[in-house]
Amino acid sequence: MRRREFMVGLGSTAAMPFAARAQQAAKPNRVAYLALIDSVGPSVIKQRLQELGYIEGRNLIFDYRSVEGQSEQLAHLAADVVRTNPDVLVTGPGTLTVKAAQAATATIPIVFSSIGDPIGAGIITSLNRPGANITGVTIQASEIGSKRLQVLRELVPGVRIVAVVMNPDTPFSALALQELRVAADTGGQVLEVFEVRTADKLASSLEAAVRAGATGLITIEDPFLASLRREIVDLGAKLRLPTIYGSRYFVEAGGLISYGTDMRQIFRRAAEIVDKILKGTKPGDIPVEQPTKFELVINVKTAKTLGLEVPPLLLAIADEVIE
Repeated sequence: MRRREFMVGLGSTAAMPFAARAQQAAKPNRVAYLALIDSVGPSVIKQRLQELGYIEGRNLIFDYRSVEGQSEQLAHLAADVVRTNPDVLVTGPGTLTVKAAQAATATIPIVFSSIGDPIGAGIITSLNRPGANITGVTIQASEIGSKRLQVLRELVPGVRIVAVVMNPDTPFSALALQELRVAADTGGQVLEVFEVRTADKLASSLEAAVRAGATGLITIEDPFLASLRREIVDLGAKLRLPTIYGSRYFVEAGGLISYGTDMRQIFRRAAEIVDKILKGTKPGDIPVEQPTKFELVINVKTAKTLGLEVPPLLLAIADEVIE
């Protein structure tokens, strides 16, 4: 074979894999996001994916779908999302959302974000080896409830009766309540628990808490209670009931104080899991991640309205102080 013919043949052979890769690269990665309620999740995930090299409109299609709090629509919307055949389906906060995704597909990789107890909810059987087509990030962390109660004690010295508002239909709530009970027994507090399944029960529950002598309130949040954050904050102010929340979004809405998982970190980690899956790792082989970063946020203006003086130590260690 002549040298020229050899070089031409070599060039053609070498060009084939590059052409194949170019064709593959031309097909954008499709990531769907299924939500029960609106959150910062989609924007944070897209930002992190962009940092990892995924540009929307170029090599990424990001399909955001939300039922706007209408949980009865989740199954229908999840089925619609699955029909678009995404490469990865990310579910937003809440157990109901990931369960709807699981019911809709057993093959499309699912990455859940911001759920409390994936094992207790029956979503997975192991954090290290979730198996099947699912993995994700949980907000469950040991002793976070006791730390929240400790912060409330420092903010409201002498607090003895603490009201707890929770949605009992959320599996994580029972686990969180159990931890709070242990912490309350250790610290000498009495918990008055109020179950809220519907919005119309919220006001009567908080009013009953005050009548029971509660001088502090802890909320065990789920997507339902998160959707009522404005109502909870307003009622807490009206009843002059110092409240510690698990999410900074309550404090940004005028609430007093929050101590909980840094949700932006949770969503960033979810995006990194999506990246692993898009690069070929099976979701069932990716361990479920737990939170490693927590944040304390204090609204000083609200504290003054309630007649509370925030201890200097709390102000010093706070991640953010809202004036």
